[in-house]
Amino acid sequence: MKQLEVQIMGQSYLLGCPDGGDARLLDAVEQVDTAMCKIRDAGKVRARDRIAVLAAINLAFDLSDKLTAASPQLGAPKADDRARLAALIQRLDESLSSDDQLI
Repeated sequence: MKQLEVQIMGQSYLLGCPDGGDARLLDAVEQVDTAMCKIRDAGKVRARDRIAVLAAINLAFDLSDKLTAASPQLGAPKADDRARLAALIQRLDESLSSDDQLI
């Protein structure tokens, strides 16, 4: 296993990478960086850890959509599940937008 130095939101990270996994890891880093910068640039959240949590939720939600589309036999998420997840994301956005009030 080798290590790659990457940049996410301007900060350097040293990540372990399995042999032959460079391209996939760099693609994942690009997705995370893009998602985090998009949230940061929206201006509602300032704390890096909160931006990371929101980006992780958004990426997981997108991945769930892609997996469902790729494997319809798994069944599409139920409408009420999607609505609950969307409501949760909205509540997180609202809570985290008042960043200075949280620890």
